Amino acid sequence: MEIGIDSFAASNLTGGEYQTSQAARALSELLDRIEYADKVGLDVFGIGEHYRKEFLDSANIAILSAAAARTEKIRLTSAVTVLSAADPVRVFQNFATLDLISKGRAEITAGRGSFTDSFPLFGLNLQEYDALFSEKLDLLLKIRENERITWSGKYRPELKDQAIYPRPLQEKLPIWLGVGGTPDSFRRAGLLGLPLMVAVIGGETHRFRPLIDLYRRAGESAGYPPEQLRVGLHSLGYVGESTDTAIDKYYPGYAETFTRIGKERGWPPVTRGHFNAQTGPTGALVIGSPQDVSEKILRHSEALGGISRFTFQMDNAGLSHTELMRSIELIGEKVIPLVHKTVSYH
Repeated sequence: MEIGIDSFAASNLTGGEYQTSQAARALSELLDRIEYADKVGLDVFGIGEHYRKEFLDSANIAILSAAAARTEKIRLTSAVTVLSAADPVRVFQNFATLDLISKGRAEITAGRGSFTDSFPLFGLNLQEYDALFSEKLDLLLKIRENERITWSGKYRPELKDQAIYPRPLQEKLPIWLGVGGTPDSFRRAGLLGLPLMVAVIGGETHRFRPLIDLYRRAGESAGYPPEQLRVGLHSLGYVGESTDTAIDKYYPGYAETFTRIGKERGWPPVTRGHFNAQTGPTGALVIGSPQDVSEKILRHSEALGGISRFTFQMDNAGLSHTELMRSIELIGEKVIPLVHKTVSYH
């Protein structure tokens, strides 16, 4: 099982105000964390894509490229690329270039995103949410398979025997499909034979098993071998010296963030009782000591029928850069060995 981190490049707002000097520092510290994750043996680091004041990842390819120059082994991926709002030609060219810079470590996680800010920003119709994504994913996959392409669609000018360069160092640039809780998205990933990255940030993780079973059935019916139908799990998490300490450190920033987002979406304010339920044995949050976290990752894997990748989303206004660096160290030096030991044993 691969274990890594996804970040949304939190801008660390002060009192809700955006400051360019603080943004520059936040990105510098993020690159330090990616470099350290590589050093201590994490498998993958992903950068999301948002168009909001609190995140600095709208140009995630720039962050990943900077990270590529400072790392050697860790795989570098988007988490996610909001394909509905992008040109698939440019997406492929950007990540093929990243693959060349990183010497074959680039990946794409394509998705529709959990926020819709990109639609008004780029003049897109929210009513065409799924149609945009479906057409652009089709084009992206065709470009991956063919150096020259002839293609036509509704949302982009046609291509007539057009060559797409550069080509990646990897023979086939990995493209994962990032999904939330929509059954059609799981089915689509299976029918296309794409690895699946499931974001579970609330509730109980095992409740996603029917959707993952749907993905695997769709993939098998389309003729793809089981080993191609990989499943990754992305969840909010943090590793501390002890479980009580980790939970106490993580809660204030979690409560602030999700109460703020909740106001936009009509959710009730976060309570400590709700948070504690999420950190329990079956809850989605993966927070605790290295031992408890490794056991929970394995428990989630078993509940979902086996996962091949787990990524922590540790952005949290209440955690310092020093605390995040220490958490990365604990993941690399303790969590990964514990998980691999158990997986190998079984």
